[in-house]
Amino acid sequence: MDNSVYTYKDEGTKNYGRDGYHVVGPGDNFKQGAYVMQSKIGWGHFSTTWLAWDIAHSRYVALKVQKSAQHYSEAFMDEIKMLRQIADGDLEDSRCVVKLLDHFKHTSPIGSHVCMVFEFLGDNLLTLIKYTDYRGIPLPMVKEICRHVLIGLDYLHRELSIIHTNLRPENIFIVSTIDPSNDPRKSGVPLVPLAARAIEPPPRAPARPSTSSGVTRNQQKKIQKKAKHVVASTSEGNGAVAFADIDESDDKGDLSIANEGSPSQDGDRMRGGGHRRGNKGTRNRMEMEAELGCKLVDFGNACWTYKQFTSDIQTRQYSCPEVLLGSMYSTSVNLWSFACICFELA
Repeated sequence: MDNSVYTYKDEGTKNYGRDGYHVVGPGDNFKQGAYVMQSKIGWGHFSTTWLAWDIAHSRYVALKVQKSAQHYSEAFMDEIKMLRQIADGDLEDSRCVVKLLDHFKHTSPIGSHVCMVFEFLGDNLLTLIKYTDYRGIPLPMVKEICRHVLIGLDYLHRELSIIHTNLRPENIFIVSTIDPSNDPRKSGVPLVPLAARAIEPPPRAPARPSTSSGVTRNQQKKIQKKAKHVVASTSEGNGAVAFADIDESDDKGDLSIANEGSPSQDGDRMRGGGHRRGNKGTRNRMEMEAELGCKLVDFGNACWTYKQFTSDIQTRQYSCPEVLLGSMYSTSVNLWSFACICFELA
């Protein structure tokens, strides 16, 4: 895993095009109009993540759109299999792990994109830590958070033999937002009116395809132009409502926001802290009143105890000794990371 620190404020435009991101904008619809994009809430090396409106169920969801490269799509089949196991074994929604609601493939002019639809969650633990200016939260709150995390890990380890391999504050989300005014679910209606959505036409066959990508130069220019517009229009202030799995830095390719390395790095906008925080007293009040139900997210780097993909796992700051030494590992790697998170919260 590449544990370098990402400092980009958005995904840029260079990866739109061949084997890259799909150009998405507010109002675009997916799966024959079942989901209508509202705003971008995350991005990573392998995908962008969007707040979307689920028309059939009248609810917000988090929709992740994978890059079009074939090897990314193949890698995601293992992740989808794992997420379906997790969902199928948690019908009562009591195991404190994120739910995959749907998955499908979306065709664009540059290829086929695997899409995953997740339940919409609130802020991650890093955002909660930042609300206290890194001074720690009260121990009763730490204990409540830890209880939920341990329920999730126990479920993954004992019943499913799944090793998360990248547990850290960014990959643990509280179910609600710290600031209720930043939660779009409160309104119960889509931000982008459904009548205004742009129905996507089927992709046209390229008139003069290039030998490598099947995209004409004119199409490529249009993609780049629209990508610049999307990045510019969605990179500001979407943070607090973000569900976004974090860390897309392994070779399997997960569907998460870019690995930002040290928790002290500036990444609020991408990790749920891009909203206006208000004064110190308001922040402290919100932090104390936050609902502490938590769920584990981001299984792009996960594996099974009996089927491991790589020995290069975990974010450096939460790496256990056996991983640093290149030794064999099992579910205990998650417990080391969990202990680091407990310390950081307190």
